[in-house]
Amino acid sequence: MQSDSKEEVMKYSELMKVLRRAGCYEKDRKGRHPKWYSPITGKDFYLSHHEKEEVPRGTLGGILRDAGVKL
Repeated sequence: MQSDSKEEVMKYSELMKVLRRAGCYEKDRKGRHPKWYSPITGKDFYLSHHEKEEVPRGTLGGILRDAGVKL
């Protein structure tokens, strides 16, 4: 499969590792999806709890942008 996007395809579990290395952390799990916080941007963002699923490209880009993380 050819990719036109700079972002990689990855699973939520892999994305969580990247985010943790960047200093992001899970802030709340009361709702449907875990809420995370980025100290880089000061923003909250949501991830899926389905760690084995691949993150859709658009979703991945949005999460990385909100977290202030570049791959």
